[in-house]
Amino acid sequence: MCAPELRLSRRLSRRLSRRRSPGQRGVSIVELMVGIVVALLIGLAASSSAMMFTASQRQAMGTGGVGIAATSALAALKNDAAMAGLGFFGDTNYLCEELALSVNATVHSDSAAFTPLRITSTDDGDTIDVVYGERVESGANVLLDAASDGSSANLMSLLPVAVGQAVLLAPAAPGDPCLVRSVTAVTASTDTTPQILSFGNAGLHNQGDFAADPAFAESDRITLLGALNWNRYRRNGNTLVLERPFSGDTAVLARDVIALRAQYGLSADAANSTTLESWQDASGAFAVLTAAQLPRVRALRLGIVTRSTQREKPNADGECEASLAKPQLFGADVEPDVDDWQCYRYRVATVVVPLRNLVLGQKE
Repeated sequence: MCAPELRLSRRLSRRLSRRRSPGQRGVSIVELMVGIVVALLIGLAASSSAMMFTASQRQAMGTGGVGIAATSALAALKNDAAMAGLGFFGDTNYLCEELALSVNATVHSDSAAFTPLRITSTDDGDTIDVVYGERVESGANVLLDAASDGSSANLMSLLPVAVGQAVLLAPAAPGDPCLVRSVTAVTASTDTTPQILSFGNAGLHNQGDFAADPAFAESDRITLLGALNWNRYRRNGNTLVLERPFSGDTAVLARDVIALRAQYGLSADAANSTTLESWQDASGAFAVLTAAQLPRVRALRLGIVTRSTQREKPNADGECEASLAKPQLFGADVEPDVDDWQCYRYRVATVVVPLRNLVLGQKE
């Protein structure tokens, strides 16, 4: 082989050795950069969508959670209010226009005016107080066999009471104060002696020092309460709370509550009227419910307004459209607790509670 042919053969060999098979071919720098840019664009789009979805989900969960809490709180208040007055009526009369009541040594009512249901209007909205006995037997009462000074009671007939339970001593006709006592001993009746209840100093409701201890005559009444309950519902800031004045305990029922209102459902002036004709705020003549007004009360109307916890973003023009009008409760605007109230959503929940114990206790 001559020299020129030898050189040509070597060059061809070198070219062939440098050539790669199709399976070993790589990516150019341009292709790599294009791929990176496309991946970044897709990642940004996915992140934005995920953020929007998460924010929407969080907002929906917050709004739903506030609404569920308010509805549950309203249901609890409804069940409690329906019990109002159990144990405080007898022979179609409301017996306890005044009440002497103590828990341990603390006097909660020293023969003061009393109603088992009361709405009080405050700067934070309405406060609802509900008082009732827990036993179904509280709807009936028995007569005293002898006069009582509040330290013991002789009964004309059997009262199914146990040590530790509360009873209510009441006058035969409304006027004199009622007295709550705790039973510390029960002496069973015999063929010739009555059942006797003792109210020793160790009893829960027996330790209060009243200005004047109520006294009761023969044929006055005594009712089994079981346990006396006094629950108070009110707003503390934007939190709906349940308070138990006897024990001082407090429980949070719902948050982000911007309004709590209650109204009395009234019949006509006649106490025996069965119709509900109007709704009355705790104002004017009904600012403090009296025993004379109680026979007209047939129901309670309750309303709660809640605000969503998360502020919604404005539109492209910078204006919020989450709410176009202020929430209303019983036909009146509720003033939101924030200046940019249009950026939040509101939920209104209402319920009407028939007050069966008040109605049946005074029905002839």
